[in-house]
Order: sequence, then structure tokens, then C-alpha cells
Amino acid sequence: MPANLTISSHTTNYNFPALIFGLLLIIIIICGNVLVCMSVYTEKALKTTTNYFIVSLAVADLLLAVLVLPLFVYTEFQDGVWSLNMTLCDGLMTMDVMLCTASIFNLCAISIDRFIAVFVPLNYNRQHVDQRQIVLLSATWILALAVASPVMFGINNVPNRDNSECKLEDNNYVVYSSVCSFFVPCPIMLLLYCGMFRGLRNWEEARKARLRNSMQTCRKLQEAAASLPPLSGLPPPLPPVIEKDLTDTEELDHDHDSPDPVSMLAYPAGNYKDQNQNRQRKGAKINRRERKAMRVLPVVVGAFLFCWTPFFVVHTMRALCEECEIPGFVISIVTWLGYVNSALNPIIYTVFNTEFRKFFRKFLPTLPNCC
Repeated sequence: MPANLTISSHTTNYNFPALIFGLLLIIIIICGNVLVCMSVYTEKALKTTTNYFIVSLAVADLLLAVLVLPLFVYTEFQDGVWSLNMTLCDGLMTMDVMLCTASIFNLCAISIDRFIAVFVPLNYNRQHVDQRQIVLLSATWILALAVASPVMFGINNVPNRDNSECKLEDNNYVVYSSVCSFFVPCPIMLLLYCGMFRGLRNWEEARKARLRNSMQTCRKLQEAAASLPPLSGLPPPLPPVIEKDLTDTEELDHDHDSPDPVSMLAYPAGNYKDQNQNRQRKGAKINRRERKAMRVLPVVVGAFLFCWTPFFVVHTMRALCEECEIPGFVISIVTWLGYVNSALNPIIYTVFNTEFRKFFRKFLPTLPNCC
């Protein structure tokens, strides 16, 4: 009889705020990440290799909202009591580990791709996915599945398992998956971004130094030409575009395939365009694009670390210290915070990325007419 009373109290203690918040979170995640996928699919300006990685990240977030969050919200609605089949619980844990790991590995793959684009720009194909990028995209999902595979093969089937709670039962696996999914890739990702920022800063300083030298040379030539009698055979003085480019090194809002304005004015008819000059101009254009792309990606990584670090720290501490009492509401909060990250990425894109923002503004007003 007391057991029946306990079960009754669990089944009637519903958490309606968790249900409402969870349903809103699922809707936001699905709508935002669907828009990200649609924007890259329909907009030519967004069909870049970086955005293909972002689509892979959005797919992981979409699958999380469809396969994991409904069951998680249902459990939270029942005050944390698992009332479904334990096989379904193991499937939920598998998808949860795999999709969370896929998100982190996608961010790590983006950092590797950006590192290559900054330090080997002439061998980087921005418009088409090449073999290296296909390997990176495939590796993110294969490794994520490998990390989650022990749950599929029954590591959760431990003796005296509590059927009223759905969690990872093996503490050693909790530590292993946390290390593989978070504590190893995140430092690598941060080191790569630090290297990229340092490389871009050095490139910018070298670029400004070259422009100053060009300005000085141009002025000396103009002064020397002014002191000589005019001759029809001499070429016209160089245009003052170098000085303009020096004061405007931070912005380049033309189309991503537009030619370098310095090169167009300095070599108007294609004269003096040897292979080395073409390679230098191509490298300059790529570095300007990468500098603009780097504005949004660190924000995505920072939001991810802010949302998921508490989750992995708490759960790893819980696994390593079985005697430590961690309140249930703390575990619930850090888990919700991790899932909120899947809704933040599309918002970050609309705020920090011009092309995504243009598509969202163009598409969102049509939504009421479609519903």
C-alpha cells in the first residue's frame, strides 16, 4: 500500500512550467535550424564550405529537438520519473550522447576548416566541398556514433537498475564519454581559434606595413615626376586607392566573388598580371573573407561552452564522486542549459552574419501567409 501511494504521488506531481518551456524550446529549435538549412540550400551567397559545416551542426540540433527533447520534456513533466520502456530509455541515451557529441565535433571540424582557410588560403576551396572537407564532415558523425555505441550494446543493463529513472548507469562510461565528447575536443578547438586570431592579426599588421610602404613609394614617385618636365611617354601616376584602402582595412561589403579593388585600379587592362600577383590577390581576398567569418564563429563556440560546460562538469563530478550529493534541481538546470544551446545558434547567425540576416528578414514575413 505505501508503494502504491508513492507511485500515485509521482504520477500526479506534474511539472507544467517544464512542459511549457520544453514545448517552446522544441518549436524554437526546429524553426530556427530549419531556416538555417533552407537559407544555405536556397541562397547562392550562403553556399560556402563553412556554411555546410553549419548545416551539419543545425542537423544535429534538429535531430536533438525531434528525437531527444520530446522524451526529456515528458520526463521532466512527470517530475523526473521515467515511466516508459527501458529499451526506449537506452535509445534516448544513445541519441542524446551521439547528437551532443556530433555538435561538439562539428564545431571542432569548423575550427579545423577555418584554420586551413587562414593558414593555407591558396589551397582552400571556399565554394565547393572537397575531399578533405567530406572527410571532416563524415568523421564528425562516425566518431559521435562510436562514442555513443556502448549504450547501444547494453552498457546500461546493470544489475538492480532503477526503472523509474532514465540515465547513464555506468560511471566509467560517463567519464569516458565526457572526455571524448567535451574535455578533449574543446581545448583543441580553442587552441586552433587562438592560432587563427594570432595569424590574422599578424597578417593584418603585415598588410598595413606593405600599404604604408606602397604609399611612401607612390608619393616619392609623384614628387619626382612633378619635379621633371612633362613627357608624353611616361605612364600616369598611380591612383590614390592605396591610401583609401589603408584607412578602410576592416570592412569589405562587396560580393564575395568581387575582384580586389586595388588590383582593378592598379592593373586596369590586365597588364602586369603574372601568376604571382594573382596568387597574392587571391590570398588577400580569402584572408579578408576569413576575417569577416571569424566574427560569428567564436560567438557560436563561446555560447556552446557557456551552455555545455556546467553539464559536463556536474555529470563528471557526479560519476567520480559517488558520495557527493548533487541536488536534483542542479542536474535539471545544467541539462536544460545544454539543450538551450541548440536554440541559440540560429539566433547568433541572424545577429552576426549579414547573409543569414538578409535571408531571415526576407523569409520570416512570409510565415504568417503560409500558416
